[in-house]
Amino acid sequence: MENKILRKLFLGFIELHILHHAKKCPFYGSWMIEELKEHGYDISPGTLYPILHTLCSEGLLVVESKNVEGKIRKYYSITKEGEEILNKATEKAIELIKEIGG
Repeated sequence: MENKILRKLFLGFIELHILHHAKKCPFYGSWMIEELKEHGYDISPGTLYPILHTLCSEGLLVVESKNVEGKIRKYYSITKEGEEILNKATEKAIELIKEIGG
């Protein structure tokens, strides 16, 4: 049971992290995998790309294909709705951390 709860929480943290970086500047998938590794998340492309697809289908991210040195690379950016969700989630996270004494 604990594993399921932690998995859901960590997936939520990963989604927030993705939205945070998408707000800063557009990114591509393999860059995000490396970024998440720096924060202790060992995530595979098979986990990341469905998350990105879901965030796009929910209207929180948009994707743009660019030709980079002859290869098509997909760049993800945040939408206005994505920014609103990120802001609300950040407020709730800060509120919770203050409540539990962080």
